[in-house]
Amino acid sequence: MDLAQHSAEEGWVGRAREVAPLIAALAPRIESERALPPELLENLHAKQLFRMLLPRSLGGGEVEPATLVQVLETLAMADGSTAWCVGQASGCALSAAYLAPEVAREIFGPPDAVLAWGATNRDAKAVPVEGGYRVTGRWHFASGSRHAAWLGGHCTLLGPDGPQGERTMLFPRAAAGIEDVWQVMGLRGTGSDSYSVAELFVPARYSFARDMPEDRRETGPLYRFTTHHIYGMGFAGVALGLARASLDAFTVLAQEKRAAHGTQLLRDGASVQLALARAEATLQAARSLLLETARALWQEAVATGSLPLPLRARLRLASTHAIGSARAVVESAYSLAGASAIFDANPFERRFRDMHAVSQQIQGQPANLEMVGQYLLGLPPNPRL
Repeated sequence: MDLAQHSAEEGWVGRAREVAPLIAALAPRIESERALPPELLENLHAKQLFRMLLPRSLGGGEVEPATLVQVLETLAMADGSTAWCVGQASGCALSAAYLAPEVAREIFGPPDAVLAWGATNRDAKAVPVEGGYRVTGRWHFASGSRHAAWLGGHCTLLGPDGPQGERTMLFPRAAAGIEDVWQVMGLRGTGSDSYSVAELFVPARYSFARDMPEDRRETGPLYRFTTHHIYGMGFAGVALGLARASLDAFTVLAQEKRAAHGTQLLRDGASVQLALARAEATLQAARSLLLETARALWQEAVATGSLPLPLRARLRLASTHAIGSARAVVESAYSLAGASAIFDANPFERRFRDMHAVSQQIQGQPANLEMVGQYLLGLPPNPRL
């Protein structure tokens, strides 16, 4: 990494550090209100943290993915839901690279612009009509949709002869019916509601084929990465931040808490020392693999405009491994903290729940490692690599 890259990276991470104390102070409200408070959103927008992956042509940062990982890691150390919302919106912002410039400016031009969307639903349909599409569908897990002005719906495109692939439709949030279903164990503050539309007309220019080169208009190296790549790295960054904060909190606790049925401090126990060292090694190794791989892919994208399959497989491995390793570290910190960990007032319980919500998302699932194993064994590669 050259000096200019390092300076840019530190600048964005510095912005996250500046807003982190406010995030930490608001964390109880984020949890109880199941949404990011207005004063936090104002600060995140002021730092342009929702604009990291927008093209420079729209006033965005167009940052490299390793920077995104570290920003989300820093935010997650203060609150997992905040980091998740920024990461989700960042992935959605890649759509700006696939839209006509005037449409991209309409959606992403306002300084508080956020686009949110839910997971792909094969039952959602887009039927071509004159000038656009008639869209009917229901989508789930729309993280950050409560502070978004626009929503996206990934739809099956229906032609005269049946399904013709997937196309993403963009429409104002006000055009959708919102269902408050987000009563969950972890990441409560993401407000990941469900939403639906019925026979909604969407003009053709407000649609695009996600991650498909034929629809891509921006030429920068960032836009060679797919949303799957970005979400894998981004959510791994969230997981790493939760793990880092959990370990740091235990290190503080160990200086003052005495072991059960004993008089020595936790820090003086050999088993605690061993467990802490192992957790630290696990976390640092997973983080290093992810950042090293992200930077290698970026360098390749800059140099050749392509992302070679061996590096894509390594990225899938690194992202999923980071999430799994972070979960193990959070579980270790939670266990080492003993009964102290179960109280809301202590910094373990919420991170434990948030971490287990992160790892349930598709980017943390073992199926991702199966894809890598298939590739390593010489089997046909999965298109999602």
